[in-house]
Amino acid sequence: MQLSTHQLLTFALLCLITAFVSAGCNQQSNQAQSSSDTTAGTPAFKGKIELDVRNSTADWTPYVPKQAPSGSPNVLIILYDDTGQSAWSTYGGAINMPTLDSLAAGGLTYTQWHTCALCSPTRSTILTGRNHTLNGMAAITEAANGFPGASGRIPQECATLADIMKDNGWSTFWLGKDHNVAEQDVAAGAGRQQWPTQLGFDRFYGFLGGETNQWYPDLVKDNDFIEPPYTPEQGYHLSKDLTDNAIKMISDQKATNPSKPWFMWFCPGANHAPHQAPADYIAKYKGKFDSGYEAYRTWVLERMKAKGIVPKDTKLTPINPLPQDVANPADMVRPWNTLSPDEKRLFAHMAEVYAGFSEYTDAQVGRLIAYLKETGQFDNTVIFYCSDNGASGEGSPSGSVNENKFFNGYPDDISENMKYLKTLGSPDTYNHYPTGWAVAFSTPYQMFKRYSNTQAAPAARWSFRGQTALKRKEK
Repeated sequence: MQLSTHQLLTFALLCLITAFVSAGCNQQSNQAQSSSDTTAGTPAFKGKIELDVRNSTADWTPYVPKQAPSGSPNVLIILYDDTGQSAWSTYGGAINMPTLDSLAAGGLTYTQWHTCALCSPTRSTILTGRNHTLNGMAAITEAANGFPGASGRIPQECATLADIMKDNGWSTFWLGKDHNVAEQDVAAGAGRQQWPTQLGFDRFYGFLGGETNQWYPDLVKDNDFIEPPYTPEQGYHLSKDLTDNAIKMISDQKATNPSKPWFMWFCPGANHAPHQAPADYIAKYKGKFDSGYEAYRTWVLERMKAKGIVPKDTKLTPINPLPQDVANPADMVRPWNTLSPDEKRLFAHMAEVYAGFSEYTDAQVGRLIAYLKETGQFDNTVIFYCSDNGASGEGSPSGSVNENKFFNGYPDDISENMKYLKTLGSPDTYNHYPTGWAVAFSTPYQMFKRYSNTQAAPAARWSFRGQTALKRKEK
């Protein structure tokens, strides 16, 4: 069976954990117990129990939690959403990602980052290292069905990375998107068996569904729904809030368990719809996409070749590759030269909003990285920076100022949408760019998210530092 890159990532992490745990066991062999002295893996009690407690001897060994070996690394996985390989500057794209660029300069680059083409399946494979159908995630949780592998519930036999790392002495934190909770359990009065804190995570702060409003998110803290701590008028944005809480979780842990390593699963809402970002970040990209998505594909492919992301002889795929008798009209791309001037203005600005959303979130990740450096944790942290799927085509051929129109089969009207041109990305809209940009940001691959074997997400960037470093061989 061929493993996806996501499963290989999980396998690599498990190998790393196993290596450290094994080393720790060798160092502490004097504490090892024989099989006859253990019950279900717990060391036998070696103290003495008499009728009078004054004549008894305590033994804490069976009750002391397992400790990670000294020097064990922290692990940080930054998992963006719905981002094609050719979107980011690190791969030649037009969206500036300073934090990712910096990490990539000191790490490794993957250019074969294969995905399951949908959020829930892909995320479940990273979390468990299992095939998505073994995880019950044949589709997104909202499309669960009563067939094997499609229940929308991760079975108990599929342990998560957090389960394994927590049992071996790591603190475990989850920030941001989940989308592996069964639809009927995304409610205050629902069961919580599939919520993060029941899947091995000590703490959770984020949202359970596939997407949420970035200005007014459906927030959950640990096991309870909460309201956002302040408003957009006061500077609130989910990407910023997630980073604030990520830093607090680490600082709280270090205040009481400074020698304990941690694992953090950091999953921002970016770049999933709705595309929402502060106006100053959107303004950075004014005019950058005016030439259209077909011109962008040509421009970015040459840059990807120059960076070695794709082979030098790579050719562009057609924008509408499927035969008409099998193609979904809602997924077609309208050629740029057939658009009206208003449509070109609207579509270009939708790409600007998306770009601003992505860079703003990268800046928030940068705050987290800066904190790790300031506190001396950066050099012993394994960092993965990646995306779960390629760019999303849910925006329809004409884009939308309210993505929920698409889900309800309600067509967008250009004259109506133009009224929101200046407020795209704000709390007044719930926008998504058209399919043309989904194809452009997935250059040079065919189609976009939802179409397996036709596109790829950005390659992971990972950084091994300090004593835990896996050094690249010098040529």
